[in-house]
Amino acid sequence: MLSTTFLVAGLSTGQKIGLATVGGLFIVFALVSSFVLPRRNPNFPGRHVGWFATVGILFFVAMITAVLVFGKEKPEAETGTGSETTTEQTSTAPAPTTTSGGGGGAQGDATAGKAVFSSAGCGGCHTLKAAGSSGNVGPNLDQLKPDFATVQHQVENGGGGMPAFKGMLTPKQIADVSAFVASSAAGS
Repeated sequence: MLSTTFLVAGLSTGQKIGLATVGGLFIVFALVSSFVLPRRNPNFPGRHVGWFATVGILFFVAMITAVLVFGKEKPEAETGTGSETTTEQTSTAPAPTTTSGGGGGAQGDATAGKAVFSSAGCGGCHTLKAAGSSGNVGPNLDQLKPDFATVQHQVENGGGGMPAFKGMLTPKQIADVSAFVASSAAGS
């Protein structure tokens, strides 16, 4: 349930509206055809069962199509830039293995960050040996070895399928989990 919430949080407003509209129409059709129409015509759908089945199938196909269309991630220029930035930062990341923020000046507590990593559900998507997680939806953090600033930016802003945690976690929690991931991944 928590991972579904994070996936929905990663959708744009237009995608949410599209899914809600098609889903709402499907629900209205189901309710009307199961409660209202049988009350008006006890023999419903009667001799019009073919039309009823066709409309039901069309609504089903529309809902599946809406999920495929509106649930699809939009390609972001940031995703390409993020991987290039990660490559650049990864090459400089092994030198500083402290928990201080690389440029932001913010510091995080890696020990507290381990609890945030667990409570925020990060392990459901990411592999990180230090956290005992083996998720395979997001990148393997042990292999990626992101630095503090990269982790902090990604956690705050999301992108590439990951929701933004800026409104869900406090700045201290974001700094803590960033310090944990950066120090743990660099040490692996």
